[in-house]
Amino acid sequence: MTSPEEILPGVIFYSYHSVERREKVCLWNDHALILQVSGSFSLETSSQTLSMEKGEMLLIGKNQVGTLRKTPQPGGKYETIVISLQEMLLRKIALEEKLEADQKYLGLRNHLIPSNEFLQGYFQSIVPYARKSGASMTDQMGILKVKEGVKLLLLAMPTLRNLLFDFTEPHKIDLEKFMLSNYQFNIPVEQFSMLTGRSLASFKRDFQKTFGAPPRRWLQDKRLMAARHLIEVKGQKPSAIYLDLGFESLAHFSNSFKKKFGMAPTALS
Repeated sequence: MTSPEEILPGVIFYSYHSVERREKVCLWNDHALILQVSGSFSLETSSQTLSMEKGEMLLIGKNQVGTLRKTPQPGGKYETIVISLQEMLLRKIALEEKLEADQKYLGLRNHLIPSNEFLQGYFQSIVPYARKSGASMTDQMGILKVKEGVKLLLLAMPTLRNLLFDFTEPHKIDLEKFMLSNYQFNIPVEQFSMLTGRSLASFKRDFQKTFGAPPRRWLQDKRLMAARHLIEVKGQKPSAIYLDLGFESLAHFSNSFKKKFGMAPTALS
């Protein structure tokens, strides 16, 4: 089975790993509701670190970047069900149910959902479709399942209404504060611009004014300076930090480090 497998394309996903722990950087353009079927899952953003085990549920807020760690259970496998709460569907639900945000949401972006037998039962109704690759779920059935999930989520946590039904465009946020908190995430500059509420051209212009350098060069230098501090001052090994600092491979990290500092990172450890 591929991972993730789509039960309903673009809306409901079944993520399956059977052997090894996996880690990757993700960008969420839409809210996502997740059930941990087996194994464990952890999420780290610039402001939150959350984890969940078998049977637990999580809501991830939209317009975020973070690192996911997926770990199979000992001797077993890793499984999740992911419901993508796309804006188009949420707008439709808002119209049908006469729901809207009544104030600006200022709370946490990600929420572990308290144990709830109705939501648990809801997810269990999706598992059979997942394990059969969603062959018998029609688009109409899938959309109804998403609506059901949103309604049950609001019954469990009514305060999330202002998070789910805020359809305003991302506003320009403090560029310096955001980049200093998120530079380690290995995502394209285009996605950084979107997350800060800017067009690519505006992002590059504001970035040059703020940091005195183009985004790609600043990101590389910032990651390398952080790496040197971790190795030289904190005593960490290059092999233990390069992924967390946004480098794709140890070889890429070592070559970049040597080019900037004139020595291999291992010379400092």
